[in-house]
Amino acid sequence: MSRVDFGDPAVIASLAAALETAGVDGMEIAQDARTVRIVIERGGLGAVVQVDALRPSPAATPAISVAAPLAGLFCGAHPASFAPPLELPREVVTGDMLGFIRIGPILLPIKASGTGTLMRSLAGDGSLVGYGDPLFEIEPRP
Repeated sequence: MSRVDFGDPAVIASLAAALETAGVDGMEIAQDARTVRIVIERGGLGAVVQVDALRPSPAATPAISVAAPLAGLFCGAHPASFAPPLELPREVVTGDMLGFIRIGPILLPIKASGTGTLMRSLAGDGSLVGYGDPLFEIEPRP
């Protein structure tokens, strides 16, 4: 299937004609990082088509998810330490220690997989987590 070029004036004109024929007032199409809006204004002289120039869509940066590398019990801090749980929000860099997965006597460290602001802890201390379960969300730095 080929991609439609919504920047092509002929494509926009055919879409506008189809909208007018169907009695639709308008449409907005977002593709990649661009948005095209076609509005049909009904007036005494027929339809007037307004097309917004191609402009960047407001794209939200997706959160970085830190997932459990194995199934086990989640520990927010090393069991032998008296460290308090992580305070949120908190700035982290790739590789910062966020917690542990406990499998019997083994502790597997959980490290930040990106740089940004640690916004949410999704697992409670001592909770059972499965392989790939999300444990933390990091909001990346712009």
